[in-house]
Amino acid sequence: MRSFIAIELPETARSALESLQGELKKCGADIRWVRPEHIHLTLKFLGEIKEKDVAGIAEDIKGTCSRYPAFKLAISGMGVFPDTRSPRVLWAGLDNSGVLSGIYNDIGAGMASLGFERENRRFVPHLTLGRFRSLRGKDGLLEKMETCKNSEFGLIEVDSVSLMRSDPGPEGVKYTRLAGCRLRSRDR
Repeated sequence: MRSFIAIELPETARSALESLQGELKKCGADIRWVRPEHIHLTLKFLGEIKEKDVAGIAEDIKGTCSRYPAFKLAISGMGVFPDTRSPRVLWAGLDNSGVLSGIYNDIGAGMASLGFERENRRFVPHLTLGRFRSLRGKDGLLEKMETCKNSEFGLIEVDSVSLMRSDPGPEGVKYTRLAGCRLRSRDR
């Protein structure tokens, strides 16, 4: 099964991002928009895993989560990957707090110890809003992004990390949580 490790978003954050997408759609860019219920922060893409490996992966994530307190992340700013000349992914940014970086690094190390390849790219925490199908309407979208570059779109209370399954289907991709691992409460 195709899987990844992520931080899921609360309804309030998904709602705010849906409003943002609505504003951006007015620019007419040729983008395939991510459904708000599918927007999440990917910490590690695992690819294909076997059912028998789920418990071990979840146990490793649980160990990482036990070392970190719950924390807040601000959704702010926007950008594109790889660059503005030939953008492929449109995203909303997240502040890269020390806790988030620690969790990301520890999950990467834990998954490497289980045989998954380490990520070579620098970690840029982001929430994918859409993927460019073509460059049509790109300039108008980039202008709108410029006006939003310092905007805040909400705050996320992060209290768990999830192992997710991704199943493609005729209605689009379906995500299913295989395991949820709680972070320490802040008062411990």
